[in-house]
Amino acid sequence: NALRRQSLFESAQNRLKQLQGLRIIDTAIAGSLDLNLTFNVILNEVTGLLDLDATAILRLEKNTAVLRYEAARGFYGEKLPTLTLQPGEGYAGKAIKDRKPIYINDLSKADRDPLQGPILKNENFASYYAVPLIAKGRVQGVLEAYHRTIHEPDEEWLEYLQALAGQTAIAIDNAELFQSMESANLDLLQAYDATIEGWAYALDLKDEETEDHSQRVTKLTIRIARKMNIKKEELPHIKRGALLHDIGKMGIPDSILLKPGPLTDEEWELMRKHPVYSYEMLTRIEYLRPAIDIPYCHHEKWDGSGYPRGLKGEQIPLPARIFAVVDFYDALTSDRPYRKAWSKEKTLELIKEDSGKHFDPEVVKVFFQELV
Repeated sequence: NALRRQSLFESAQNRLKQLQGLRIIDTAIAGSLDLNLTFNVILNEVTGLLDLDATAILRLEKNTAVLRYEAARGFYGEKLPTLTLQPGEGYAGKAIKDRKPIYINDLSKADRDPLQGPILKNENFASYYAVPLIAKGRVQGVLEAYHRTIHEPDEEWLEYLQALAGQTAIAIDNAELFQSMESANLDLLQAYDATIEGWAYALDLKDEETEDHSQRVTKLTIRIARKMNIKKEELPHIKRGALLHDIGKMGIPDSILLKPGPLTDEEWELMRKHPVYSYEMLTRIEYLRPAIDIPYCHHEKWDGSGYPRGLKGEQIPLPARIFAVVDFYDALTSDRPYRKAWSKEKTLELIKEDSGKHFDPEVVKVFFQELV
């Protein structure tokens, strides 16, 4: 009875360790999408809990269908084998082709494999186990386990090895799913930004701006924003806002927008509504809401005489204050159908005169440092 109780106690302790090992792996999977880190945790647990001499994870590359060693523990010199296998090649390749584990308790009695055999011999492995990593019906790779002495595992040992292989497959599947989503999001962002640049080009054509006006003012605005220590994560929103600074002019009739002569008071009243139209258009698009500052506020003036809200001083968002100077400079130094471009010197002199009136003096200072 004493021996039986001792055996039951040891079995319970062993099961507890196994559960703790699975918990550690679960935590690693949930806490990190870095497969290298997760593989290290998995191999440490597999090697220790199953009392193995060495372990390895081979991953099946999706595009090439090649098995490649991704991580290993216990190899001489801790060097990762450089061998690559096709499905069906080697013990590991056979395991994924048949989707079944391979258990070889005594390698000396097994048929020697021409591909993996030299590695197993050089490492003095006597027992070999390969479990295919399968998640959601898709093969992800192989978990290999090795002993340097002949090993006769029981059913519980083999079941736990398969459970650990299942966790490894889940880790790979989660990482690939995240990478796929990240890639899709990046593609979507690039598509959004390409669309925005297309809108900006169309607006330049409609408003008879000079070619690439929106691109020029955007680049210079970003340069000055960096000089003024605007946070890096805000720069993409500033870029989109600069590109779409006059998006509200889509709501202005062409008879006003393209009028060759001076506008009447009534026409100016309508023209001054285009920042409001910009706000109303962009707030409907959640992705572009953080970019509203420039389209909505770049006609505000430092002394409060601007429009549409008559904001004054630092009430005006900094990106809009920066853009106001840049847009003014680019507009005056570019040819228009109704006038020739001003010289750079004459334009800079006017900007200097309007510092503290139309423009934020600090922005003007940085603008001159960047341009002159």
